[in-house]
Amino acid sequence: MSKTAPRIPSYRRHRPSGLGVVTLPGRGDVYLGQWNSANSRAEYNRLIGEWTASGGTLAPSHDLTVVELAAAFLKHAKGYYKRPDGQFTGEVANYKTLIRRLSALYGRTAANQFGPLALKTVRQQLIDACLARKTINQAVNRVRHIFKWGCENQLIEPSVLQGLQAVAGLRYGRSGAKETAPVRCVPDCFVDAVLPYVSPQVGAMIELQRASGMRSGEVCSMRGCDINTSGKVWVYTVGQHKTAWHGHQRQVFLGPRAQQILRPFLKADLQAPLFSPRESLLRIHEARHARRVTPLAWGNRPGSNRVRKPKKAAGDAYTAHSYQRAVTYGIQAANRARLAEAKAELIPHWHPHQLRHNYATRVRREHGLETARILLGHRSVVVSELYAEVDNTKAVLVAAKIG
Repeated sequence: MSKTAPRIPSYRRHRPSGLGVVTLPGRGDVYLGQWNSANSRAEYNRLIGEWTASGGTLAPSHDLTVVELAAAFLKHAKGYYKRPDGQFTGEVANYKTLIRRLSALYGRTAANQFGPLALKTVRQQLIDACLARKTINQAVNRVRHIFKWGCENQLIEPSVLQGLQAVAGLRYGRSGAKETAPVRCVPDCFVDAVLPYVSPQVGAMIELQRASGMRSGEVCSMRGCDINTSGKVWVYTVGQHKTAWHGHQRQVFLGPRAQQILRPFLKADLQAPLFSPRESLLRIHEARHARRVTPLAWGNRPGSNRVRKPKKAAGDAYTAHSYQRAVTYGIQAANRARLAEAKAELIPHWHPHQLRHNYATRVRREHGLETARILLGHRSVVVSELYAEVDNTKAVLVAAKIG
């Protein structure tokens, strides 16, 4: 009986980098160049020919390329940057975006040949893409971290990391990178103008942030089991938050106004998220169905198998990104209404995190910086000062008297 021929490894697309890849036994993933290009197909055919001629065995390659190093790091990142509930943190998405840019420029370059000039070239591409200076410096640090991990695991020479550390960060006013303005408070009139154009869930989340100073992610993850309602002031203990990896506990104190906003959304299922985009979408569809005056076709009736399904189903809980998108849609809808009414002033774009700055500024003005630090959940008043804008009213009064 003849021996069965080994299965020929397939040509695949590596999604994070957009390159063609083939997995060869004994050698691992081999990246071939831009996916579905003539050069990558030719490289694949050459490798498969050598692999077949050798009887399905090839010596491992020690000349690691940049994209192979990045792919190995990404596999590590998916296991490392993970919350206790199994969800990835935002760093995984940040590294995926960076690896695509890095692979497009230096994917086939040997990792040991990636030096300071190559890193500065990647940085210049980010400058040309009009990214902010601080964002670019963070991206450059992530590239260095990828090579640091490779050095730690003896995948590259230590001298490569030493060369990359010589590249200094971009300085304020001394580079062509865009500078961003500090985050400021959003006027309450702009917030109030958007509330009629968002769903009840999103409107309640906005009002809760104004009343408690929560972060966007904290208000999105609220559950009944995390809220202690036994006292006059309710206490919301946040499970996953920004400084949880330090071992810090984050508690949000909910007064009478916040309790009034929250009560209609409390559920019998204490594990369920209080604010659900799925419930919001269901209410929108019910309201749209109630307003309809023309007869329904058979395929459009609720419960029909022919009802068109959305490409992506609504989730059980909002994320910080989906919450921000909902606010942006509300601003756009409010501006369309203002244009139709010939109102000159349009609502400028604002994002939910600015509401935390509103709360911090009000608490600092009325109760002092130390109280603002406690309510915001900061360990240092220095951080609270970044959120709470200085109220110059007292300074103006003193200057008017003695100046």
